[in-house]
Amino acid sequence: MTSRTGFSRWWGAACGLVAAAAAMGIGQLLAGFTVPAASPVVAVGEAAIDRTPLAVKDWATSTFGTSDKAVLLAGVLVVVFGYSIVVGVLAMRRLILGFLGLAIFAGLGLAAALTRHGATASYAVPTLFGAAAGALMLWWLVMTARRATSAGSAGRAGRATAAGSAADRLPPIAFGPGRADDTGWVSAGGGARAGDGRGGRDGDGAGQDGDAGDGAREREPLPAWTPAGQARQSARRQFLFAAGAGVAAAAIGEYGGRSLATRKNVSLAQAAVRFPRAAVAAPPLPAGANLPVPGISPFITPNGQFYRVDTALLVPQVDPSNWQLRIHGMVSREVVITFDELLRRPLIEDYVTLCCVSNPVAGPYIGNAKWLGASYASLIRSAGPKPGADQLLCTSVDGFTSGTPLEVVLDGRDALIAVAMNGTALPTAHGFPARLVVPGLYGYVSACKWVTDIEVTTFAAAQAYWVPRGWSQLGPIKTESRIDVPAGGSAVQAGRVAVAGVAWAQHKGIDAVEVRVDRGPWHQATLASVPDIDTWRQWAWQWDATKGTHLIEARATDKTGYTQTSAVTDVAPNGATGYPSTQVNVS
Repeated sequence: MTSRTGFSRWWGAACGLVAAAAAMGIGQLLAGFTVPAASPVVAVGEAAIDRTPLAVKDWATSTFGTSDKAVLLAGVLVVVFGYSIVVGVLAMRRLILGFLGLAIFAGLGLAAALTRHGATASYAVPTLFGAAAGALMLWWLVMTARRATSAGSAGRAGRATAAGSAADRLPPIAFGPGRADDTGWVSAGGGARAGDGRGGRDGDGAGQDGDAGDGAREREPLPAWTPAGQARQSARRQFLFAAGAGVAAAAIGEYGGRSLATRKNVSLAQAAVRFPRAAVAAPPLPAGANLPVPGISPFITPNGQFYRVDTALLVPQVDPSNWQLRIHGMVSREVVITFDELLRRPLIEDYVTLCCVSNPVAGPYIGNAKWLGASYASLIRSAGPKPGADQLLCTSVDGFTSGTPLEVVLDGRDALIAVAMNGTALPTAHGFPARLVVPGLYGYVSACKWVTDIEVTTFAAAQAYWVPRGWSQLGPIKTESRIDVPAGGSAVQAGRVAVAGVAWAQHKGIDAVEVRVDRGPWHQATLASVPDIDTWRQWAWQWDATKGTHLIEARATDKTGYTQTSAVTDVAPNGATGYPSTQVNVS
């Protein structure tokens, strides 16, 4: 049944949606002028990330992979627009209720923006101006929508009066469907006359289309040549103009805000960086580092294919000329170093494999690269850590923190404050201008990107970002392996089939990889050469495949003698375990 209230709700929903879009567009535009990270949608999204329970975070990562941020933003927009529909419907009843709903949402946006790391008063500007624009647009839309609905109501009332007067003067006359009576109006089932087949026989019954007589009259179009019809059409045109203005403001704000944010990117500064020759160069890759097996992961992961897992919805754009790293806390002297000073230190080049703790068994969140950077240990020693200190609490420009064991950084491994990746400046998504690289530790405790602050402290005194969310304080990487080929579910021909993949045990080294089929005996795989123990290692085994469906499993043994366990555990709280497996069909 379509009633006046139903029409009012549709008008209200449209008012709320357009007003919300305009508010977010203007907020995005102001964020482009001030602080891109202060965009209301981004601020609310990052606040949502901070408060996401561990189980939900794991589900999102495993379900959506590296698209989890896009899904989160889409979810934020769905909630915003759903809320805006409610606000618009309430505003059609009483405008003050709509303003109150808008104020509540603006308050949440302000709280999210002003609680971001390093937030200043300027972080409030996008939300405040966006809310003001949304309120103005809501008022304009609601006023024009009310005029449109009131014009239609007035016209219907006038038509009912005219029809009733004619009925008083003339006897009832039955008309066929869609025919006009002597007043010139199309009968709609109301009044004492017989209708056109849509109204009830007594004037207020249900018509053929299931609508009540009043509802049928309400949908009856007002003739354009009547004053009421002209008024309604004029009001509708005004509403469409207001809605178009709101949509245009949203589109211009979104596009303009993104363009301004892009202008603030650091791609030119990134391209202009010239790195000095490394004081300690990485050795050439040994012969046989890449096995000749199609589909196997290359020893070096290209920058564009290197996994990215972080909490940043908006990739920080850090100008190297303004960047500095502060080392403080339980130290004899505070150290502050600029990017130029960092480049003047002896630089070390090394191959290091990084892995995320969220990587499931045989998962994609792992990659190997050639890094260039200054000695992390040397910088920490220059500050003089005090006795009792055991943690390096590292902070990114966006507020993320990682907690690295001090003794691991100082034990002689090539822990780096990295500035380059695979021969070029760090990509912005991977930490430009500087990030941390520590072999042998999961990224959440060691690989802080866009690093700008290191506090020498204790694990008892401070917790890094993921620890209160259920992850372990210490994150040594577990000995694991992955089967790259043949891919799961693939079909192969009977005969000699290459089974191959990679295995890793950073800062311990891989000593052996074994493969078995259908839980039969284990077979030794051939290992590729590696430059050192801080990288993954390719492996391959030639399988005499027979027809049927087969399950292939693998396991790695590191140089300490530890063999990868078959026990299956989840990624939380300190990394997944279990044998990687693939099922193939042999014909």
